[in-house]
Amino acid sequence: MIKRVLLLLFALLVVALAYLAIKPAPIDPVAWDPPPVPAMTGPLSPNAKLATAELIGQGQVDGPEDIETDAQGRVYAGTHAGTIIRVEAGKITTFADTGGRPLGIDFAPDGALLVADAKKGLLSVAPDGAVTLLTDSADGLRFGFTDDVAVASDGTVYFTDASDKFGYGDHMLDLLEGRAHGRLLRYDPVIRETTVLAQGLYFANGVALAKDESFVVVNETYRYRVTRYWLRGPKAGTTEPFGAEMPGFPDGISQSGRGTFWVAMFTLRNPIGDFLSPRPFLRKMVANLPRFLWPKPEPYGLVVELDEQGQVIRSLHDASGGYVEQVASVHEHGDKLYLGHLTRDRITRVPL
Repeated sequence: MIKRVLLLLFALLVVALAYLAIKPAPIDPVAWDPPPVPAMTGPLSPNAKLATAELIGQGQVDGPEDIETDAQGRVYAGTHAGTIIRVEAGKITTFADTGGRPLGIDFAPDGALLVADAKKGLLSVAPDGAVTLLTDSADGLRFGFTDDVAVASDGTVYFTDASDKFGYGDHMLDLLEGRAHGRLLRYDPVIRETTVLAQGLYFANGVALAKDESFVVVNETYRYRVTRYWLRGPKAGTTEPFGAEMPGFPDGISQSGRGTFWVAMFTLRNPIGDFLSPRPFLRKMVANLPRFLWPKPEPYGLVVELDEQGQVIRSLHDASGGYVEQVASVHEHGDKLYLGHLTRDRITRVPL
């Protein structure tokens, strides 16, 4: 009887694998060889600095992906429900409702809150909470996954379209396909024109301006790297790597105000992902699996600070992942860091 059961299970496994192999996949993957995983030594050495974090609004917010503060020190974040919340004196209120999924946020010089809404496009939210669509396409191609935003001192807006093929909720398909569907864009609020600065990016995620605004950096999450796009100088209009590859999946990036950049690591590099990268046929099979069987991010909390040359100068960890994990954004305000989380129910505040 045991032998028959084992044979039946083996036959079912063969049938399942054959089905996954021949079923049309929702992706068209390409092989690529991932770079070596950086050693977690020196400034990247594990520590427990995120263990001192304070959890704000735990159980009262849903997916506060990006965090921003205004001149009064009030804290803002977008949620899964499409709302933008404001935290003041420990009280959480609804500031605006985009009707989509607000991700990256940043204040403009005129006081408006600029929002990269994954479903709607680039939005502007007035101080009274009124929402206006600024742009939802460029070069005749509609944004598929508006992700993050950074506003220059003159009001020019730099933002990312993470993937023009896979929309919000399908980011794993973009990872499994392994093709470059991301774009870096600029919106001119005077002439209301949207320009593509760079395309062919691998999930163009977080974006931030240099302190002197001579360049902008963008995270290419699915290539574990940060890319610099020059706005001024002899290299204006060109891109180049900004430092070495990251030890994980870089999500949000922000200017500290001191000339450095904070990078949020959603999770560490995954050995399964590295194994699958040069094997597109296996990635097709994974894409055909029920989503609950897809590889899960390792529970690990990590934020990294880079200097103006892209070199790591320090890092903050929660190696257990039991307290802080899946960090999506980092915002420095005063002597504290505010961390956003795409799928968690709190804002994390960490003393520096």
